[in-house]
Amino acid sequence: MSGDRLLRIHSPAFQAMADRVLRVTALTSRLNVLPFDDEAGRAELFEQILGGPLPPRCTIQPPFYTDHGLRLDLAERVFINQNCTFLDYAGIRLGPRVMVGPRATFLTVGHPVDPGERRGWLSGGPIDVAENVWIGAGATILPGVSIGRDAVVAAGAVVADDVPPASLVTGGKATVRRRW
Repeated sequence: MSGDRLLRIHSPAFQAMADRVLRVTALTSRLNVLPFDDEAGRAELFEQILGGPLPPRCTIQPPFYTDHGLRLDLAERVFINQNCTFLDYAGIRLGPRVMVGPRATFLTVGHPVDPGERRGWLSGGPIDVAENVWIGAGATILPGVSIGRDAVVAAGAVVADDVPPASLVTGGKATVRRRW
């Protein structure tokens, strides 16, 4: 996405993204039906989806969903539980030792609120998750958010604003509840 965080739908860049989404959707659908003990098959598909091998001691439990894959940056010792979704076109970085609970969703793209622009543009921003963060089950992380080191995002929280380091955020509009 450009510096203004907008991508025109039906542009060459959008078409390239759409082509990648189709390829990755096919790859993730294959990944998600492999027998659980087929570690070699999973490793091969993750390498195609992510553009390289998983980092050391990084664990992703299928089913796993991403729309682009090439902009999902995973550090060592990241753990991603079942049924998580990463719409990573604008970029998602998970620092070392991040834990992601089941059904968590990371969204880097959306559409402008203005009805006149909604069908013509994608908007968004990257997501950055620092070291040793815990994302609870069913949490949703919205475009452009940074989550500070050692923070905890409670189950079901919707994170629309940056999360300070060493804090707990909860709720439908994630709010800092505690700091340490």
